[in-house]
Amino acid sequence: MNEQVKIGMAADGPRLGEIGLQQYAPYLMNRIMGRYNETLRADLAKLGLTTLKMRSLAVLSVIDGIVISKLAVYAIVEQSTLSRVLDALETDRLVRRTPDPEDSRATRVWITDEGRRVFESLWPTMRQSHDRMFVGIEVGEHAAFVATLQKILVNIRQHDF
Repeated sequence: MNEQVKIGMAADGPRLGEIGLQQYAPYLMNRIMGRYNETLRADLAKLGLTTLKMRSLAVLSVIDGIVISKLAVYAIVEQSTLSRVLDALETDRLVRRTPDPEDSRATRVWITDEGRRVFESLWPTMRQSHDRMFVGIEVGEHAAFVATLQKILVNIRQHDF
């Protein structure tokens, strides 16, 4: 049977100083994503995008026509903040919003052709940054890492997606 990691589950478990930053997964994940986002900033700025706009376009490039509440979860942003981001993206004609035909309280968001063009022009930089993170990591290790991240997400998520 596989032994499961249970770090800090008990109130008397190890403290952060005992675990160490280099062994504390949330710290490592935040540091990695901070670095990843920083590598994209210059290209984002050239396109008039922010990290939140990029995340929104990235999600819409895969799941177009999504309701705003789900887009907020996938783009990792508060719904009130996302509303302002979508206002800006709509002003720039990168997305369009339509009422949900099945729920009059909901709005769906669609990426426009221009939004797709902008995202596709950023994708090579995103892909290069991704690939750089995994230099020296074998295919099996990468697959195991992604599978582990998916399990972690299931453990902590508040939605069924």
